[in-house]
Amino acid sequence: MDGPDFRILGPVGVWQHECQLRPTNAQQRTLLAMFLLTPATVVSFDHLVTALWGESPPASARNAVQGHVSRLRKLLTGLPDVGLVTAGQGYRLDVDPQLVDLHRFRTLVERARDSRPAEAGKLLETGLALWRGPVFVDVAGDWLPATVAPALEEERLRACEHQAEVELGLGRHLDVVARLSTLAARYPLRESLLALLMTALHLSGRRCDALTVFRDARQRFVDELGIEPGRNLQRLHRRLLDQEPPSTAPLDRHPVTDACPRQLPADVAYFTGRERQLAVLDALVPQDGVPATGLIAVTGGAGVGKTALTVHWAHRVAHLFPDGQLFLDLRGFHPTGSVMSPAEAMSRLLSALRVPAQRLPADVAGQADLFRTVVADKRLLLVLDNARDADQVRPLLPGATGCLVLVNSRQQMPGLVAAHGAHPLTLDRPSQQEAWDLLSARIGERRLADDPAAGEEIVARCGRLPLALAVVSARAVTNPDFPLAALAAELSGCRGGLDAFANGDTSTDVRSVFSWSYGALGEEAARLFRLLGLHPGPEISASAAASLADRPVARTRPLLGELTRIRLLNEPTPGRYAFHDLLRAYATELVHTVDPAEVRRAALRRFLDHCLHTARRADLLLEPNRDPVPLPAPAPGADLLAFDDPAQAAAWFAEERGVLLAAVEHAAAERFPGHAWQLAWVIKPVLSRQGHWHDQLVVLRVAVAAADDCGDRAAQAELRRYLASTYDRLGRYPDAHRQYQQALDLHLESGNRTGQAHVQLDVARLLDRQRRHHDSLRHAQLALDLYRQVGHRIGQARSLSGLGWEHAQLGEHDQALARCREALALLQAIGDRHGEAESWDSVGYVHHQRGDYPQAIECYRRCLDLLGDFGDRFVRALSTTHLGESLLASGDPDGADAAWRSALRILDDLDHPGADRLSERIGLLLARPVPPHRITVSSRTPADRAPVGP
Repeated sequence: MDGPDFRILGPVGVWQHECQLRPTNAQQRTLLAMFLLTPATVVSFDHLVTALWGESPPASARNAVQGHVSRLRKLLTGLPDVGLVTAGQGYRLDVDPQLVDLHRFRTLVERARDSRPAEAGKLLETGLALWRGPVFVDVAGDWLPATVAPALEEERLRACEHQAEVELGLGRHLDVVARLSTLAARYPLRESLLALLMTALHLSGRRCDALTVFRDARQRFVDELGIEPGRNLQRLHRRLLDQEPPSTAPLDRHPVTDACPRQLPADVAYFTGRERQLAVLDALVPQDGVPATGLIAVTGGAGVGKTALTVHWAHRVAHLFPDGQLFLDLRGFHPTGSVMSPAEAMSRLLSALRVPAQRLPADVAGQADLFRTVVADKRLLLVLDNARDADQVRPLLPGATGCLVLVNSRQQMPGLVAAHGAHPLTLDRPSQQEAWDLLSARIGERRLADDPAAGEEIVARCGRLPLALAVVSARAVTNPDFPLAALAAELSGCRGGLDAFANGDTSTDVRSVFSWSYGALGEEAARLFRLLGLHPGPEISASAAASLADRPVARTRPLLGELTRIRLLNEPTPGRYAFHDLLRAYATELVHTVDPAEVRRAALRRFLDHCLHTARRADLLLEPNRDPVPLPAPAPGADLLAFDDPAQAAAWFAEERGVLLAAVEHAAAERFPGHAWQLAWVIKPVLSRQGHWHDQLVVLRVAVAAADDCGDRAAQAELRRYLASTYDRLGRYPDAHRQYQQALDLHLESGNRTGQAHVQLDVARLLDRQRRHHDSLRHAQLALDLYRQVGHRIGQARSLSGLGWEHAQLGEHDQALARCREALALLQAIGDRHGEAESWDSVGYVHHQRGDYPQAIECYRRCLDLLGDFGDRFVRALSTTHLGESLLASGDPDGADAAWRSALRILDDLDHPGADRLSERIGLLLARPVPPHRITVSSRTPADRAPVGP
């Protein structure tokens, strides 16, 4: 290269003829790197500050940046066609992008995609040679190396994989093995890399080494992430086991799987304007390629239409992301302060990708690693609505270059721009013409043309805010006979305000718009609107609204319809309602201004009673054998739902989970401690069954504090036991032991032997999970003795079952069978067929361990017969898997194959992680039958079973 060579793929600086010219100062190199990431683009002053000092800059930051830029400008003087100029609120480096190694690399990679294999190989080799070491190795500050560097490294890895694909197609298998072996050692969990290495090894005649790569990788996935490798890698493994040649065609990097979420809300009706912003967004995502940037941050004030723009544009480009579109409201500026935590956000994202809750790691960092692993080879669009700040968004970024994250927030996000290369798009109020067009689209051109002066007055009084214009338009549309002049005069006469969102400009007084719309409501609808401000969110059912209003549901539904029609309330799904956050704030202000404290407290009590007693009704269908806790009678006017069957109850829990979690915290905050702990007690089993351990931990901590406030010793003990079991599920065993001890102390103090027995049995389960079987046996026996003293038959049966299990783990098969048979006799007498089914499964396990496979088969079949009435598909899959193991051990591989395939269909439908393991075992069975003496039943603990604790 004759001209200057600007480098950031390694040491940062300017080279000519392989000699570094400048700069020599680390801070100047940081600023130069910022400019070179986006040449010929203005980099704001704030972004430069963030790059050097993060989000806590010193007071002298401004002067320091100006000094560094001045010196950098002098260093660049004299280089042809290069200039560092001041522009707007920042600086711009004018330089040909092809003089920058990063942009040359990207050009070569792009050309390689459309070239013949031989030419593509040369282009990729040239591009990869531009990487001369770790990026940003010699810059100042932590932001660039910690955040931008991983994204650039991902681009390099993609290019390396593309190069490997090309070389495999050209028959250069040995070269691929040599190159990828080193990369795979550095990235041992990157599945696409492992697949290429396995393919290259197999084609090089090293099939055994390829199988070893898979075996070692699988062990790492299980040990480090707690999951199995993806199905693509497992399919390749099975092909190698079957000695089928793997394909050398380019990998399908964006397979469409069953987990293809389509979560975008409905496109915005009557969307108009924003053509300039849409053009900017369109340019960032070409119609025939991957996004030019993986992150776009749309920022602007409240009510300017950020969500409308992002949702509308997301629909325009959804077809470019065949693996799905995810949407998440982060509640960053929720008026109740219930900002979505990273744990909740990650849980929702992984749930949308059909990752079962029980597979989630205990910590957010582990969940983020799992999320990036799941989406590594996908093309996904992720819309993060209403973000609080960069810290809330950062853990949710996928890292895959085929994914696009679209964030909107009221906050400027220099951290995302500086650290993650986000493209910022600031959204201001629409222009006068755009606001006029929006009003025209909603109320009709003819009506505006009849009185354009009134239309201009409405636009002015709404401050051109799209949200305010939408509310005014709804008023006009629902009253077609009202002259626009009258509406404009009524609007201009309002003297209200929305202080929380005021900006000093009376023309943007949003409260005027809201109060005017509120004033148009009937008395009953207005009262309901105010009372809905007491609801903690995120969505409101008709039954909950009726409880707040102290009205029958049949009378409440028309009022909700009135609020929806005038756009004071949304109905995102049939029968469920939600506020825009500004409207929620307005309703909350009104209810605290208009309605006396005793009215507010009575309404909140009715809502909490609706949650508590409806949840208890559902819980009784799903957990009929729980020890009862006395609940206070519901307040008159609380609407309580009834359920016909367990499936209906489970569906209600799933729909209301977010509301119930918010209600526990809201009850505690509003001084309803009894409701807080009682509701947490009621919903604990369903949270446990569904694997929502993190949610369970949050509400139980609140509940324990609430029980302490009430001074209810029995509740304190029971909730500490539940909290301990949650710690147990999360693998936090010391915390679990500590909480169990506190619960036991409280029960000992009160002389509650049933409570003591519950704790002892739970401790036995905890110790079993820690493989302390002798200790577990001792605690299960203590539980049994206590249950017998108080005549607690369900507890006795479950203690006997636990004792049988522990004897089986210790190889004491005679004792195990004796205890399990005692448990069976009790369960049959009580009529607990579900518990009986699980005990037959345990008896089958013992017979299998003793080598009595026909008897084991008979026990498993009895278990499955009993499960027929319960719809417990997971336990059915588990027992069917065990049946297959015994069939295989007895010399019936065809029967085993049929049983395992039946179980696999259930696990696949449930998207349970056991599906991958079972699929692999079926493949091994087909590839090379294993002698019976080498087959063992998969390790099980009580965690594998449905929750049956008292």
